[in-house]
Amino acid sequence: MEGDHAQLRTAGVDLGGLMTVLGQHLYSTPLVALRELVQNAHDSIVRRRLEDAAAPAAPRITVGGDLAARTVRVTDTGTGLTDAEIHQYLATVGVGYTRGLRQAGAGEDELIGMFGLGFLSAFVIAERVTVHTTSYQQPQRGWRYQSSNGEQYTLTSAPAREVGTVVELLLRPEHARLAGEDYLARVLGRYCALLRVPIHIGGAAEPVNPEPPPWRDPDAGASEHPVQARKRQLRFASRFESQFEPICALPVAAPEHDLRGLLWVQDGGTYGNSDNRNLSVFVRGMLLDDDARELLPSWAGFAGGVVESSRLMPTASREDLQRNDAYRVAQHAIAEALITGLANLAREQPEAWRRILARHNEALLGAALSDARLFELLAAEVRIPSSHGELRAGALRRDGVIHVGLGSGGFEDMLFRMLGVPVARGDRYAVLPFLRQWTQRHGGRLIEIGTEQGNRQLFTEQPLPASELDWLREVLGDGERLVPARFAPAELPLMAVPDREAELKRRLESDEADKRISMTALRLVRGFTAGIDGSAPARLYVNLDNPAIVALLEVARRDPAAALPAARLLRAVKQLMDSHSEADGQGPRLNGALAAIGESALRLLPQSAAS
Repeated sequence: MEGDHAQLRTAGVDLGGLMTVLGQHLYSTPLVALRELVQNAHDSIVRRRLEDAAAPAAPRITVGGDLAARTVRVTDTGTGLTDAEIHQYLATVGVGYTRGLRQAGAGEDELIGMFGLGFLSAFVIAERVTVHTTSYQQPQRGWRYQSSNGEQYTLTSAPAREVGTVVELLLRPEHARLAGEDYLARVLGRYCALLRVPIHIGGAAEPVNPEPPPWRDPDAGASEHPVQARKRQLRFASRFESQFEPICALPVAAPEHDLRGLLWVQDGGTYGNSDNRNLSVFVRGMLLDDDARELLPSWAGFAGGVVESSRLMPTASREDLQRNDAYRVAQHAIAEALITGLANLAREQPEAWRRILARHNEALLGAALSDARLFELLAAEVRIPSSHGELRAGALRRDGVIHVGLGSGGFEDMLFRMLGVPVARGDRYAVLPFLRQWTQRHGGRLIEIGTEQGNRQLFTEQPLPASELDWLREVLGDGERLVPARFAPAELPLMAVPDREAELKRRLESDEADKRISMTALRLVRGFTAGIDGSAPARLYVNLDNPAIVALLEVARRDPAAALPAARLLRAVKQLMDSHSEADGQGPRLNGALAAIGESALRLLPQSAAS
């Protein structure tokens, strides 16, 4: 249309809506506002050191609280603000002097602020914010800023104070507990633990961050005895490990990636399905994430740690880390530090190493599978649960063979108790893949009982006429697939071996699996189980080396009816032994087996004795 033309407009900002985003979505806890104010104070001190030759040699931040008045006051000895800087930085969302300094390359490794949102977070917890400030550039002038919503504010001239800034919050009633100085000490003692500037609570003489982390301590090194260094590291670890006592401390030192810190192994026992990982991440000295467990390897469910780096980038809320290249580099460096640290520990601190093995045997069994170096470190140390108790892999090997069962109980246990051979519990966490790898590296055969391949190694199948097979299946079987074979020991007449692959197929194809397992995972595993013949729950191996079986077949060839009492007795013995397996609901089966044994015994006795 004639006269139409593009118009350049300025987007409006609804600060009330932005405050809702901050309070309800961006920040997960009101404590973040305290952290942001301390961070601003810290950056102001760094800025003054960079710009003011008269900056105090011993800067400090003081945080005070008054529960009765519902006020919190944050005081710093930083640069202070001029009236122009208040309008430009304090009262403008998304603009911060810190970011400008960083972009200019000044104080990059120390300055924390990035997004210009920190001061605005004060209005999430406060119904009024008052700032008293005097700039080092105008030491004879003071300014007083006050606002109740961050959108409108008043700025008035005020008497000059010591160079620096005081931010005072009148807390909303629901956040009044933040004014308790004990509470402030506990919270800021964690958030600010690695800040180089001392943080004092109220009139306390000692700061809440009195001790530098071990990797920054100038006394650390050749001048310090290793025992003293370990004690100092464990003392530091105990400040951050809230659940367990640290057994040992392992340094993280990757200066090429700007990553330093300390890891530790927890004293609490772990199992294959437990995950007690905890990692606190500090960026430029300020805690940003105290649940960064994903930076630790997934196999290290027994590990905790603290790391710091200026390359890890926070999200806008500064409560999480961006999953970028620096994050992935840190993941790798932390895993390397943990593996190297465990190897050094095994060599240099045998007592602590034995304690770790005792506490975390099962978790370490799985960890060994994740890295070849860990496997070499742990292969001769970790213990495998077996029918003979927990044994090292070398003790499981007999005549070059390791037997592993995919279940427990029943005839499997009976067979190997009679042979005197330990059977590893392959249904326990990581046991089967660990033993597969162990035999590949150290030699020997692995017989997996209950699988098609494992059964072929244990039982030498033998042919029988179809008529004899049908008769044995009728008189001895309970739905199993009957297999005539020769196996040791000869004293065992028959053995029912559950088909573990068929059991897996039934579980994964049940309706219950649909409720517990995602459909994507189910489709994958059901593609595997589709090729498994699950028609028979077990294989019943009949031992053709057993004298009773040999005699039974000889009698049956002449007179099948005469062999029935002995066959029923053997079937009852099979049911009796099978009733001790791990399957549920075996009570009626046991009672029936005992009744059948008694009945068969009566039939085998001479009639005169039976009467």
